[in-house]
Amino acid sequence: MSEAEFSESSEEMVQNEDLNQEKFHLFGRQKPVHSALGGGKPADVLLWRNKQISGALLAGATVIWLLFEWKGYHLIPFLCHSLILSLATLFLWSNLSFFVNKSPYDFPEIALPEDICTSIALLLRDRFNKAFGIFREVATGKDVKKFLCAILGLWIVSIVGSCFDFLTLVYIMFVVLLTMPPLYEKHEDKVDNYALKAKAKLKRQYSTLDEKVLQKLPKVPFVTDNKQH
Repeated sequence: MSEAEFSESSEEMVQNEDLNQEKFHLFGRQKPVHSALGGGKPADVLLWRNKQISGALLAGATVIWLLFEWKGYHLIPFLCHSLILSLATLFLWSNLSFFVNKSPYDFPEIALPEDICTSIALLLRDRFNKAFGIFREVATGKDVKKFLCAILGLWIVSIVGSCFDFLTLVYIMFVVLLTMPPLYEKHEDKVDNYALKAKAKLKRQYSTLDEKVLQKLPKVPFVTDNKQH
């Protein structure tokens, strides 16, 4: 075996050992898929552990989407007609139950817990503050990589948004949310392997772009100048 072949084989062995020591997971997660989705009943629904509820949600969303798309129904009339039907049914049942010797429907009192509302508000605040921080960091030109990722992401979203209406996009997102987690959990090793290869390829392409283009661009010191003045 020549010296070049020996060095190549040794490099491959080192790479394989690194891959085995640190197993790559999609989105950098360290927990199982069920725990990464929050655990409990919501994760059971997303992973189809409770097939009746998951199937009912998917079927209901499909029926509503077909109703809107094929029949030309609109969201606000649909909500209003559903509330009218519900209120009329409850009103008639409450007033006619005496004549048919049935007990009236005991409608429960609904009150949102204060702690849950506070937790949701704090979570939304943190997410918005994080999003605004990333927007400011990208806009000030501190990170070219994040700038390129933001431009590419917005461009892809604009293309997808021009092909579908808002309701169809919501339906597609809902179907993806109910179908991709169980498929990923079933083929987790294959997906993680492909994602690792794609990540390495993107890093090489970005390094080439950074070396040939980005490093040759003139740096504009307007941020530091503003801080000094």
